[in-house]
Amino acid sequence: MSAPVPAAAPAWRRDLLLSLIALALLAAWEWSGLDLSISRLYGDASGFAWREAWLTAGLGHQGGRNLAWLIFIALIVDAIRPWIARPGRSALPSPARSERRFWLLVTLACLVAIPALKQISQTSCPWDLQEFGGSAPYVPHWLLGVKDGGGGHCFPSGHAIAAFAFFSQFFLWRQDRPAIARLWLSGVLVFGTLFGWAQLARGAHYVSHTLWSAWICWAICVAAAAWRARRRAD
Repeated sequence: MSAPVPAAAPAWRRDLLLSLIALALLAAWEWSGLDLSISRLYGDASGFAWREAWLTAGLGHQGGRNLAWLIFIALIVDAIRPWIARPGRSALPSPARSERRFWLLVTLACLVAIPALKQISQTSCPWDLQEFGGSAPYVPHWLLGVKDGGGGHCFPSGHAIAAFAFFSQFFLWRQDRPAIARLWLSGVLVFGTLFGWAQLARGAHYVSHTLWSAWICWAICVAAAAWRARRRAD
């Protein structure tokens, strides 16, 4: 008789481990102090040349925002009348409408949480710094309560959630349709990187601002998935 195969670790444990690893990497980035060095690649005393460029401001910023709203509206429609569903006995697995509505709310939570954090942030954007033609000295955002004298309200990256808020759809689909889940995850990471680069090149955010937005949205989804799994088990 062959030995029993060990049960796979619960999904929430893997999610938590991945979240902690990502947090450690994010802490290492913060410790490296590379934020300002990378922003200097795009800006100087005269400002940021890409600030109003069509590629970054038009396509990357405004275009990304419009795309995010279109996807969110599509998810609302999907929660009411699922698009990916096949009736009949041969139907492939597909999340229930209740699951789609739940993860739509998680998406909304991400869309609300990041702007809320920005409202209480005293960190100014790179384009506000003295060395980039502004008036504020550089103050790391992790020095809580220390004002830099600039406009503030720049941490974390609000624009990055145009992609990272949709981590939720990976969690929605990963059990029933792993291929769709992986496609969502890949798309979120690709577009999140592009949106983050656009804001970096414009002088609107540091790299860490985008990384923190990604991590916070992921953490919200992990917490939601753990809560949902516990509710099912009760």
